[in-house]
Amino acid sequence: MKRNERMLLLLLAALNFTHILDFMIMMPLGNYLMPYFRISPQQFTLLVAAYTVSASISGFLAAFFVDGFDRKKVLLFGYSGFLVGTLACGLAPSFITLLCARLVAGLFGGIIGAQVLSIISDVFPYERRGRAMGAVMSAFSIASTFGVPFSLYLANLISWHAPFLLVVGLGIVLIPLLVRFVPAMNEHIVAPKDRPNRMTALTSVVRHSKQRLALLFSGLIMMGHFLIVPFINPYMEFNLGYSKAQTPMIYLVGGVCAFFAANILGKIADRYGKLRVFTVCILLSLPLVMLITHMPHVPFAVILGFFGIWFILSTGRGVAAQALVSNVVPPESRGSFMSFNSSIQQLGTSAASLLAGVLVLKGEKGEILRYGWLGYASLAILLVCAFLGQYNFRGTHKDAVGAAAPEAQTVAEA
Repeated sequence: MKRNERMLLLLLAALNFTHILDFMIMMPLGNYLMPYFRISPQQFTLLVAAYTVSASISGFLAAFFVDGFDRKKVLLFGYSGFLVGTLACGLAPSFITLLCARLVAGLFGGIIGAQVLSIISDVFPYERRGRAMGAVMSAFSIASTFGVPFSLYLANLISWHAPFLLVVGLGIVLIPLLVRFVPAMNEHIVAPKDRPNRMTALTSVVRHSKQRLALLFSGLIMMGHFLIVPFINPYMEFNLGYSKAQTPMIYLVGGVCAFFAANILGKIADRYGKLRVFTVCILLSLPLVMLITHMPHVPFAVILGFFGIWFILSTGRGVAAQALVSNVVPPESRGSFMSFNSSIQQLGTSAASLLAGVLVLKGEKGEILRYGWLGYASLAILLVCAFLGQYNFRGTHKDAVGAAAPEAQTVAEA
């Protein structure tokens, strides 16, 4: 890998780290925010869903124009607005103002993810894309390993406001580096006279079954995963009795596992096939979903072991899935499609948070009731994803046997 490619991946991974940390930190703050604002689990899930709902809307709208602009400029615009919204979260004095601030942060944040994936897909050919996706998506594991535990430490030491201010501080440092080292990404732009109608991006998805199913597949993966995430910390503390000092270790251990998994499984996916890696990871993760949502009181080391394996498998299926999804469109339409993809992913996450809020109840002593119901729902959705993966992407694993399938062939099949 060339030096400029490594620098690009490093910066995009750093940007992804701050973006993902802002999204992730809201979920384990449930056992801080519910007592602080005296809100119900349903109101807490509104805080979680607010970001993803507005992000899905902005991602959908962005799909109609982003391919007409330099991807770097769109990325910087979205990231700057995201930091302003996150600053508002860190200064929010009430539940309502925090809810509004999450909506603003999500409005700009919805633009970021699609641009990161589009840049990766433009720079790296399909046969090397699994490794590149794994490198950038390792930001998720770093956010879990360092970001979430450290943010929870700050929340314990200072207040729940501190994690959001941490993200803003890191983002302010990162912006000059993005301006300096990320190159202009405008080779996909066509002349105005040759530019298709703005609705072409949407009609293209409507016309091609592979693109439609790829978006459904992407959204359901997020929904299946995030159904159980928002109430992990409250369940561990209020139901099983583990302390606030212990629960950050779940994200530390899980993040370390996911970091190595993102890079190793990305390379394995390039060598043996994205679909094969995705299928193995998603099927092996199903028993762990049931274990996590029906966990008895066991030694905390056992808890950490289960979560470590779950993070590995969740990361593996995510890396492989995004590499598969990125290959159903040609480069000139990729920005629009990945914006739709980001929007659908955020919508899936929103639906997961809202459904979780509907299914669970808060007991008299603050415990989380019916958490196991979320496990059953997650299991059903992930099984559908396994079926959709086999149905829609069968054939895109040709790169596994040493003869990389041309990207254009997959697009033509759509």
